[in-house]
Amino acid sequence: MFALGGGGTVAAQDRAASAASLAEMATYADLVDLAERSDLVIRAEIRRQSEVSRERAPGLEPGYTRLYIEAETLALIAGDTAIGESLVYLVDVPLNERGKAPKLKKREVILFADALPGRPATKRGREIQLTAENAQLDYSPAFEAKLRPVLASLARAGKPPRIEGIADALAVQGTLSGESETQIFLDTQDNSPVSLTVLRRPGQNPVWGVSWGEIIDSAARSPDPQTLRWYRLACSLPAELPSSANLARDPAARRLAAEDYAFVIDELGKCDRAITG
Repeated sequence: MFALGGGGTVAAQDRAASAASLAEMATYADLVDLAERSDLVIRAEIRRQSEVSRERAPGLEPGYTRLYIEAETLALIAGDTAIGESLVYLVDVPLNERGKAPKLKKREVILFADALPGRPATKRGREIQLTAENAQLDYSPAFEAKLRPVLASLARAGKPPRIEGIADALAVQGTLSGESETQIFLDTQDNSPVSLTVLRRPGQNPVWGVSWGEIIDSAARSPDPQTLRWYRLACSLPAELPSSANLARDPAARRLAAEDYAFVIDELGKCDRAITG
């Protein structure tokens, strides 16, 4: 009767961690992943829990139990769907050291979820579906403070588009030794223009920037870490420049384009995820 949200598999030790420690472990990329796939972000208090029999819990992993949760809505943190005062949903949680389901009654949680259209609310509450494996996390003021800037950036008008790959790249050497410019054009989900520029000047360190629009700005700068613009690049770009995207024919120019792309990837740093796949 109740659907369970799916999600990527994470390391076993992470899956077995408590919801509180998972909330502490969550990285910026984790929070964007969870929030962007969810119509609703809800703060709730668990009122009742019931175990679902293993026969009625397809896909349940060993060492876990599936719970039917009844919860009270405390706040709708993000989303524009009316959800009412009470919620019901399914969640998979690890068994405790005694092989029993943990007692979650009165625990405050943050839920990343979707509403289920066409399912009328029952006297137990509005039915929702969690959107990922770790979409129920323990609430704390510190966790909410970490989450709210992420939600604000996703709700902001003119947010950066999702990056889907590399369209073209071209490196052009300048008239002076050590002078060059590489432009890398990105594919985006909504076809809006995004490009990277890497500039090299004799006796100076290379610099790079991102142009989020039609105009390629040579003065554009790289995004600050742990921002949505950083996430779009660091968590979406391939590790290496695809050979097919490199438009240069001269071997030295092709090599330069590949090196400049590698420079950008190194400058962006790793897109760390701790609780999402």
